[in-house]
Amino acid sequence: MPATQRKVVRFDLWIDPVFDRRLRCEPAVDLRVGAVAGQPEKGWELLSDAHVFHVSPAKDELPRWLFVNKELLAKCPNLLCISSGGAGYDTTDVAACTQAGVAVMNQAGGNADSVAEATLGLMIDVSRRISESDRRLRRERGFSREDVMGHELRGKTIGLVGIGHIGRRVAKLASAFGMNVLATDPYLTAEEIQRRHAQAATLEEVLQNSDIVSLHCPRDKSTMKLMDARAFSAMKRGALFISTARGGIHDEVALGDALRTGHLSGAGLDVWEQEPPPLDHPLLRMDNVVAMFHTAGVSHEARRNVAAISAEQIVAALKGGRPERLVNPEVWPAYAARFESILGFPVQHQQDTLE
Repeated sequence: MPATQRKVVRFDLWIDPVFDRRLRCEPAVDLRVGAVAGQPEKGWELLSDAHVFHVSPAKDELPRWLFVNKELLAKCPNLLCISSGGAGYDTTDVAACTQAGVAVMNQAGGNADSVAEATLGLMIDVSRRISESDRRLRRERGFSREDVMGHELRGKTIGLVGIGHIGRRVAKLASAFGMNVLATDPYLTAEEIQRRHAQAATLEEVLQNSDIVSLHCPRDKSTMKLMDARAFSAMKRGALFISTARGGIHDEVALGDALRTGHLSGAGLDVWEQEPPPLDHPLLRMDNVVAMFHTAGVSHEARRNVAAISAEQIVAALKGGRPERLVNPEVWPAYAARFESILGFPVQHQQDTLE
């Protein structure tokens, strides 16, 4: 029964219109849009027979009842794929999906250029003290230009914790600025790191030898609070810390202490444990901290690209293809069996259009 209507559900958090347009070009796809502010009962009606759930990875924007966990999966017996609307998947319990035979897809790389550019922007801002100068100029007089004198990037060493889609772009941009690039990544060989415009190093070597440490690793059990008080104390005195990765990978209290004591001279932060952070957050009171609202990957171009990749991946999966950005590849045998049972044709069913 390949003619089965394939149901895709998303909720009405902002998404580039290219997503809906692409899916509605497929006559066998029934795209449904629920309201996050509506009654959960209506949302469950949409999800109960969905084949794909396109879910926001923004943990502080999505209602908890829409987080993909064992409870949600139990209520959605036909669910085949979770499509996370970004590179991250903080709102999805991947282990629970794997156990249920549900594939998890992300959109890794879709916003890499935007995040890499923002990372360089934060580095330049904090290093040259641009925002600090801006703030002081707006509120006080009597300070000299030398009081807000910063440093050039040329000749400095940047240490990347993770050199995947985003990290490799940051490495290339940093090299163009005349910086030395170190990188640590447990998933890559030293040779591959070298091909990505960086010198391979251990985490300890990155911390000890870098003038700027920048995070580009995923948020998971192995990286939560990776940058704690011990890690910050291992960094060079006067170094800068940058994160456009995920909140929770760095300990915000420990970072504040390192900045307050002068061990670190500045930080550029796009991500927070709570997003947005409360107005009285101690880090927001520091002039040497440049703060963003998890917007490094939120540009018009990146949002359009991520939406387009999401839609294409969903269409390919519903045709029986293997998702290019499959987060849990170990799910494939169980997923393949469920796919054929639910949709009536096997995976790897290659066809130009959905029938």
